[in-house]
This record gives sequence, structure tokens and C-alpha cells, in this order.
Amino acid sequence: MINGKTIAITRSKDDAVGFTRLVKQNGATAIPLPTIELVSKGEKIVDEFLESVSKYNPDYSVFMSSKAVKLLFDTAKQVGKIESLQLAVANTIVMSVGPKTTEALEAEGIKVNHQPTTFSSVGIGEEFTKIHAVGKKVIVPRSGASTPFLKELLNKIGIDVLEIHLYDVCAFRDTTQWNGFRELFSQNKVDGIVFTSASSVRGFFDIMSKDYDKETLLDNLGKLSVVSIGPFTSDELKKFGVKNTVAEVHTVAGAFDAMKNTLTA
Repeated sequence: MINGKTIAITRSKDDAVGFTRLVKQNGATAIPLPTIELVSKGEKIVDEFLESVSKYNPDYSVFMSSKAVKLLFDTAKQVGKIESLQLAVANTIVMSVGPKTTEALEAEGIKVNHQPTTFSSVGIGEEFTKIHAVGKKVIVPRSGASTPFLKELLNKIGIDVLEIHLYDVCAFRDTTQWNGFRELFSQNKVDGIVFTSASSVRGFFDIMSKDYDKETLLDNLGKLSVVSIGPFTSDELKKFGVKNTVAEVHTVAGAFDAMKNTLTA
């Protein structure tokens, strides 16, 4: 049991609703930590996407996050081009990285044709290998902070990839929401923390290093259970010298299961 434990997650309160519910159901306390914020590249992202689809004529469109879906479709609504966007996406075979992204697409009236069983870039690669997509063209609207891993992986299996960067990522600026966490962290009263992306790892260290020297920060992190949602997040934590457990299923629920296992081991 994890009764009475305190577990943080590197997500905003709104994005951490599912995680908070799971934690509460198990008698523990959840602390949402907004580590990053999106900086949209503005209204031009819709025209850039539509022009790219028109010129590039992709066979597939791949969506790697619900945030990318929401940003692209919300911007299209603001500029009065939602029908053009829906048509452009619907004219491709749509692949989503996981259930949350699928849900976001379906909410916009987009049918998702493929979703991998492993919710990651590796899973996307496996899915494309299964469907024998060699020689096909893929468009990927995503974050400017993304690693080149997916593009390189798909190129290796003979797929042409065009990435459209919709937004950049920066460390969350209003860190007053972190005050309660800082106090508990200083007193070693946080039992675990879940990191949900490589950029959230960078954001965490950017924010916390303003109040802690590196040695103290790493020492305190070493006393609690650290779970990463997937391999890229884990690799980023290792760069900072943080040992962590990688969730077997790369979702928030999977990360919670991993946290529960480490806290009760």
C-alpha cells in the first residue's frame, strides 16, 4: 500500500487529473508540478501545415501528443480554417502515438487508423514496419524541442518524413505553484516523483536549480523513488545523474503502476 505517501508528477494540475485520481484512490497525495509551457509559433502554423500537405502530398500523418493536436486544431478554429485542416488530415492515413492523442483527434472529428501497442516513437516505428510502409511519405506536426529519433528511425525503414514544428517548449515561468513542493522536498517528505517527458526533466532542473545547488538537489532526489514515463525521459534523467525506473507501459497509468511497485518493494 502507498497510504500516506506523497508523489509529485511533472504535469500541470489540469494535465495531471488522471494521475491525481489514481493516487488518491490509493490513499496517497499527488502534487502536480507544471515544469514546461508551450510557446506557439502563432497563426502561421495552420498555413504551414496546409501548404506542406498540398506540396508534399503525404500518405500518412502522425500525431505524437494530444497537445500538438489541440494547438493545431484550436489555432485553425481561430483563423477560420478548421474545415480545411480537417479535410487535409482526413485525406491522409492517420496514426496516433497513444490513447490520449487518439481521443484528442477523435474529438476533432478525425478517424485514427493506427495506434501502436507501445505508446512511443519506437512503437510508431514498429507499427510502420508491420504495415509495410516503405517508400511512403509521412507528415509529423510536433514540438520544436523533439529529438530527431523518430525521423531517423522512419528514414532507416525507408519512409520519407516531414516534420512541422508547431511550438517550442520553455521552463514554466510562474513557479509560485512549486512553493509547497519545495518545502516538502527540503524536508525529505516527498516519496516519489514521476517525470513525463525529457523536456519536463530539463524544466524541473531549470526551476529547482534556482533554489538548490546541484549536490543538494541530486542528494534529495536520490532519497526518493523516481519514475520516468519512457526511455527518452529516462535517458534525460541519466544525463543529470538521476537513477530512475522506466514505466513498462509508457502512459501516466503505467508510470503510476511503476511508482506503486517501487514504493512497496
